[in-house]
Amino acid sequence: MATSFSPHELVVIRRADRAITDDAEIAELLRQADVCRIATSVNDQPFISANTFWYDGERIYFHTATQGRTLTNVQQNPRVCLEVDWRGRWLPAKTALAFSVEYTGVVVFGRAYVLADPAAKERALQGLLDKYFPGLEPGVDYRPITPQERDETAVFAIHIEAWSAKRKVKE
Repeated sequence: MATSFSPHELVVIRRADRAITDDAEIAELLRQADVCRIATSVNDQPFISANTFWYDGERIYFHTATQGRTLTNVQQNPRVCLEVDWRGRWLPAKTALAFSVEYTGVVVFGRAYVLADPAAKERALQGLLDKYFPGLEPGVDYRPITPQERDETAVFAIHIEAWSAKRKVKE
């Protein structure tokens, strides 16, 4: 991660025994995750949406339509929170309070902005295609993104300010 700070130091995790503090491991979890949930907020009204995304090692990219709540919210308040998770086994117990579940999760805090530069938008969109369809090549397996399609899409980047991750696994 290309930052001048350790992003997990800015977030306090209540269960420190479950914290993942290795930045390389957190970055790899972001690369592996399929779907994220992005939280925005305007006028004290939170909004969360699920989306595909791409983490390039420095920023997180996602896209939406050029009209809608995510775009409007980010334009009014760029502060966002992004979450990815994996569920493991369900863990029954002898008492109701002790029931639990294995999990791994990452939470990212940052500021989102809409990409305006056509080349940056194309790079981000191609990164999304490469992530989800790694064996396919533009111009060979499918028609590449056209300028019109690029311009009909709102492409966002999230500048990461802090992140945290934790994992619970029962042996």
